[in-house]
Amino acid sequence: MQTVDIEKENKEIIRRYRKLLRHAKPFLKDDDAKIIKKAFFTSLQAHKDMRRRSGEPYIYHPLAVAQIAVEEIGLGTTSIIAALLHDVVEDTHLEISDIERDFGPKVARIIDGLTKISGVFEHGSSQQAENFRKMILTLSDDVRVILIKLADRLHNMRTLGSMPREKQLKISSETIYLYAPLAHRLGLYAIKTELEDLYLKYTDPEVYRGIARKINETKAARDKFIKDFIEPLQTALDKSNFDFIVKGRPKSIYSIWNKIRKQNTPFEEVYDLFAIRVIIDTPYENEKAACWKAYSIVTDFYKPNPDRLRDWISTPKANGYESLHTTVMSKSGQWVEVQIRTKRMDDIAEKGYAAHWKYKEATQSKSESGLEEWIKKVRELIETNDSSALEFMDDFRTNLFHEEVFVFTPKGDLKILPHGATTLDFAFEIHTQIGMHCLGAKVNQKLVPLSYILNNGDQVEILTSSKQKPSEDWLKFVVSSKARAKIKDCLKEEKKKIASDGKEIVLRKLHQMKLDLNTETLNQLLAYFNMKFPLDLYYDVAKGIIDPKEIKRFQEPKEIKKPEKKEIVEPKPQEPKRSGDPNADLLLIGDDMEKIDYKLAKCCNPIPGDDVFGFVTVNEGIKIHRTTCPNAIELMSHYGYRVVKAKWTAQKELAFLTGLKITGMDRVGIVNDITRIISNELKVNMRSITIETEDGMFEGRIMLFVHDTKHLNKLIMKLKKVQDVITVNRFES
Repeated sequence: MQTVDIEKENKEIIRRYRKLLRHAKPFLKDDDAKIIKKAFFTSLQAHKDMRRRSGEPYIYHPLAVAQIAVEEIGLGTTSIIAALLHDVVEDTHLEISDIERDFGPKVARIIDGLTKISGVFEHGSSQQAENFRKMILTLSDDVRVILIKLADRLHNMRTLGSMPREKQLKISSETIYLYAPLAHRLGLYAIKTELEDLYLKYTDPEVYRGIARKINETKAARDKFIKDFIEPLQTALDKSNFDFIVKGRPKSIYSIWNKIRKQNTPFEEVYDLFAIRVIIDTPYENEKAACWKAYSIVTDFYKPNPDRLRDWISTPKANGYESLHTTVMSKSGQWVEVQIRTKRMDDIAEKGYAAHWKYKEATQSKSESGLEEWIKKVRELIETNDSSALEFMDDFRTNLFHEEVFVFTPKGDLKILPHGATTLDFAFEIHTQIGMHCLGAKVNQKLVPLSYILNNGDQVEILTSSKQKPSEDWLKFVVSSKARAKIKDCLKEEKKKIASDGKEIVLRKLHQMKLDLNTETLNQLLAYFNMKFPLDLYYDVAKGIIDPKEIKRFQEPKEIKKPEKKEIVEPKPQEPKRSGDPNADLLLIGDDMEKIDYKLAKCCNPIPGDDVFGFVTVNEGIKIHRTTCPNAIELMSHYGYRVVKAKWTAQKELAFLTGLKITGMDRVGIVNDITRIISNELKVNMRSITIETEDGMFEGRIMLFVHDTKHLNKLIMKLKKVQDVITVNRFES
């Protein structure tokens, strides 16, 4: 039997390898096929005795990563070879030198980059951040490192079903925390969307299945609506001799869930469940005119919403995305989003960075693409940023998420800044020195302060003064990484100058005491004033926070602590205790599913029946959080090694605090109707209730005690049936 299985597996391996070659064939040159074959057999040999968690041969994974690289990202021969070999240096006896000898320096450099970043999330938070910085450094070197890493992550997410629950939570959280925004910033929309959907599938399977089921149930009606909507457009586009495709594209499960959550609306009320896309095949020089002609045809049939027109053709997004978006009113009274773009734009929208090269020659006349500009900025940020690795990671991640704001200099040059940028961000974008001495600005000829948030189309003139210099407050109202890094650098320099005056004071005081400023004396001073670094001590002395007279007392008997080393050491999580608490019977914790002491996290108030995980804290033992807790992504992606399994047992009747938000039409007696159901019918105790009314509508927040999710859902269903109640939703306290 075993032999038959091996034979079957070998056939399947060859089938997948041939499929890869078929997709690569259009761009293979000279000896490309031969060298891909060599890489495949090297990988096959290196991983021959290895299996994945699912029990499949390990070689399936590098083959799948190479397939994603070529088919879904559009990468070429070098990337296919690197994808096939991406795990060999880390997991097998092969060295980088072997790769360089057999496949050349380019492939070796990419694999070296991939090997270095393989542990981005493997250690404590500071170590992760340091690895993350290394990962971003490789983006400046060769962006293919990041693209192959994204292909690797996508395949791992697609095969996450065979992993244990806590691994699923950890890997999903890392994905939504970093890899999905990174895919978005590189313009890989299809991959970003799938990563987001898979995140939801594994962190909240019930919600994911619920939305997927509803999308499926409404498919027939939606298909008919789309067919009726696009019929007149197709006829008119045909008459105008366009070579085009019109299709309806459903919104992703994750984006629907996001809308439901943010707008607090049920699935049935999310109007834009899909978008209509018009894709025109036309030469590069005709693109702009063709898209606007198509827009005019769409608006001949359907009235557009003037506030919802987005022109990303005249000013593409920073990741190279180009398209016209408009929202129009259909004949049935439903708003529909229509996206108009060319085949080239659609390729770039789906495949991002890699598609730029395919069209590079056609668009040569254009200035550097937005993406190359972005990579240039990343390089700049890495080279100038000497803040801690964790600060760097947060700064960078913030910039991944930002949409852009388009503003102009007094001479009419366009500058693209992150959404929420202020006049101070703009000043630093022009030049560091202008930023450093920025006093205020004129926006559209009106005087505004440094903290003024810019809007699309603003024309900005910066006002400077040689006397002006950065202060700590500036960090509160800049959003761009460049501005933050430069302000921090300047403040550090300023602190050093002030500290040098403080050092003089310390030296004088020690001289009066007939002491030298040597290592031993300095360590005693730091211990006495409970400080880590000499710079902080000197600064506080100069600023008068530490009274210079106090220095004379540092040798008086006092417990001298040994000075801390400068390396960052993360606090060791507290060891969980065996439980003596009868309430602990509610949860089984860890791989061995033991009864251990825990606390329920106040940020999300979990109740029995919720999907939960345990987190080993530094000082408070194990805390139980819901997997949908607002803090879950950060905890699981930064500190995955502290996450433990947690499972509810069949529990006794205990009460757990949770919150409900109720909205509806205000009328006499509605509060009485709501409280009667809570207190009398379902015998639920309330801790607090607040009701606010405005313009005939009310919003109530109730904190109450329930036994579990079944009990809570029953209560929600009953409250929804109360006359004039519109929505009932659980909220985090």
